[in-house]
Amino acid sequence: MRRPKVAHIATVDISLPCLLLNQMRSIQRAGYEVVAVSAWGPNVAAVEAAGIRHIAVPMTRNFAPAADLLSLWRLYTVMCRERFTIVHTHTPKAGLLGQLAARMAGVPIVVNTLHGFYFHEHTPAVQRRFWIAVEKVAARCSDVILSQNGEDVLTAIREGICSADRIEHLGNGIDVDRFDRARVPADVLERKGRELGLPAGAPVVGFVGRLVAEKGLPELLQAARLVLQRLPATRFLVVGPPDQTKSDALTADVAAECGVADACVFAGERRDMPDLYGLMDVFVLPSHREGFPRSIMEASAMRVPCVATNIRGCREAVVPGRNGVLVPLGDVRRLADAITELLTDRDKARHMGEEGRRLALERFDERLVFGKVKAQYARLLGQRGLSAPGGRRVLAEACSSTMVFG
Repeated sequence: MRRPKVAHIATVDISLPCLLLNQMRSIQRAGYEVVAVSAWGPNVAAVEAAGIRHIAVPMTRNFAPAADLLSLWRLYTVMCRERFTIVHTHTPKAGLLGQLAARMAGVPIVVNTLHGFYFHEHTPAVQRRFWIAVEKVAARCSDVILSQNGEDVLTAIREGICSADRIEHLGNGIDVDRFDRARVPADVLERKGRELGLPAGAPVVGFVGRLVAEKGLPELLQAARLVLQRLPATRFLVVGPPDQTKSDALTADVAAECGVADACVFAGERRDMPDLYGLMDVFVLPSHREGFPRSIMEASAMRVPCVATNIRGCREAVVPGRNGVLVPLGDVRRLADAITELLTDRDKARHMGEEGRRLALERFDERLVFGKVKAQYARLLGQRGLSAPGGRRVLAEACSSTMVFG
């Protein structure tokens, strides 16, 4: 009998190694045939090297009606040709187009992982209604929606996006073995610090994310001016790629505009993230919108105390007083005060770092998420009279994992 064939669909290639590769490999090891679908890009090579076949379908993060209709048609033709058993979509654009195409092609099972809504409590009313309407269309195509964020489950039900029986809390996770400060040698950190031009012994404040205003980078750099008035030796390590597809795209020039360029290091997109977290004394994410930020989970696993905005998503990753501090959105002075406190109160910072590692092991282990996903696959296959690889044993193990760790 043919193995169940699963397509994981993301809009752009960077999502595959950064968000999905370990999950796809876990599902493939469980006995499924797994295929990745996204726009072509340089990150595809890492996916194929890991043994996951890739199919390129041009898509963009921005909504462009003509191009989106063409992407929808291409996805539909791929699905008709490949005859997937399960289509599993990720990120908003792929969630909408991928699910529509799957239903048009008659795919038996359609799953969507909700990585966070585009709208939030500060979104203007007209935009909010538009995004809710888009989410309702996508939700009508889903057999189940797996929400990384617990608050999004309540929001989806309250806004009428879907019924309570169609959405489940999934959570989010990282490779806690890879993100472990104990595995990063001191000499490696010393060398990386020199390569980046960080003065030995200087306090380092880190940021990881796309270079867009929505991630709160302008607020961080404004706060940096206040921090530097108090602690002039501080350096700000900014890690992440520019995103010129977005209207709020930024470049390293924004640091000069804020008058803090000499204290900033822009490292770009990197693959040595455990090493870079190891250089940080405090991690900061002053974002305006998040689903469930991986960067906070990674920093916590690396024993770095976190400062984040008090918004949906960040509230799920930061337990105030345990692994970090939450500050009001857009409040530059409170942001600067929180950073300064953690840089000067080393006992508090050390305690939050240790608690962050414990929290990561308790809640952020990606293997817990993979177990829940495989449990949903087995449940949905069983409802359609199809068998999951491993049969009842796999379902029982996955459900046990969900019950114990969910």
